[in-house]
Amino acid sequence: MVRRLLASLLIFSTCSTVLLVVGGAPPKKEAASAGPYAPKISPFSNEASFASKRIQVPRGFETSLFAAEPLLANPVCFCIDLKNRFYVAETFRLHDGVPDVRDHMDWLDDDLASRTVEDRVAMMKKHIGKDLPKWTVEHERIRLLEDTTGSGKADRSTVFADGFHHLADGIGAGLLARDGNVWYTCIPDFWLLRDPKGIGVASERRLLHHGYGVHVAFIGHDVHGLRFGPDGKIYFSSGDRGFHIQTEGRTVSCPDTGAVLRCNPDGSELEIIATGLRNPQELAFDQYGNLFTGDNNADHGDKARWVYIVEGGDSGWRGSYQYHRMPVALGPWNAEKLWHPAWDGQAA
Repeated sequence: MVRRLLASLLIFSTCSTVLLVVGGAPPKKEAASAGPYAPKISPFSNEASFASKRIQVPRGFETSLFAAEPLLANPVCFCIDLKNRFYVAETFRLHDGVPDVRDHMDWLDDDLASRTVEDRVAMMKKHIGKDLPKWTVEHERIRLLEDTTGSGKADRSTVFADGFHHLADGIGAGLLARDGNVWYTCIPDFWLLRDPKGIGVASERRLLHHGYGVHVAFIGHDVHGLRFGPDGKIYFSSGDRGFHIQTEGRTVSCPDTGAVLRCNPDGSELEIIATGLRNPQELAFDQYGNLFTGDNNADHGDKARWVYIVEGGDSGWRGSYQYHRMPVALGPWNAEKLWHPAWDGQAA
């Protein structure tokens, strides 16, 4: 039997990954708008179909196109619910509201000094000045795709949620759907969205956490990888933009490195599992409950890594290492071989 690999995987990403308030997260004010957000989306073309033919897959698999423009645009990640509906995180703020510090190196000292999202926003306002309104024009949003005929191709597309366009808002990079709930991460926030009317639009939004992304840092170092663990908690990863979160009367903070976290589905009992990561992506449990992630390399001689996530572990990365050049690029990360697999004489 030929296994079919749905080519929503051909929804090529432009990156490379909800208002009751819980745990003291501040409510957000929606900016006035002249009308519904309507970004420019390319018309239908055969580009995605042609691209699918170039994908190499194992014997017994094949690719087919599930969805492309104009049903969606600029996908970052997607998830599938029990009704086989696809929730797709679309980005329109990439380089159009979400900066990369490499394009603004005069911000670097202030950016490294940021300890909270509020620090980052103040820093951005200071440097952007009169151009500030341009940084909140484009939105992040979630698209809902459905195959209503069983043809294997999406034929219905609706905007499930949008309005994520504040100065602090980053790239929406994490989605998870279960039992009518949709969890969505868009720095600085972790949202729970619901569509109780069943009309394909999230009319209920609950803010579970606020405080991810204390630095501008490198674009794409976001909150992603949402998945349920064997304990029923939601596990997810955060890049080295860091976080500082006030929740349930306590502070959960890791401002200078990437991490893996978990919380209950209602956002409670947020905790850090492991730190010292650069930009961990998706998470995967094996049949024994062991947790793994893939971590990006830093482009200066180190290699991307598969990391076994040990509770309480620290893999050694700090965001400031990215900017070390002398005497060794990436500082201790390379000099002390912190990214290497186990070796005699390693630092830890």
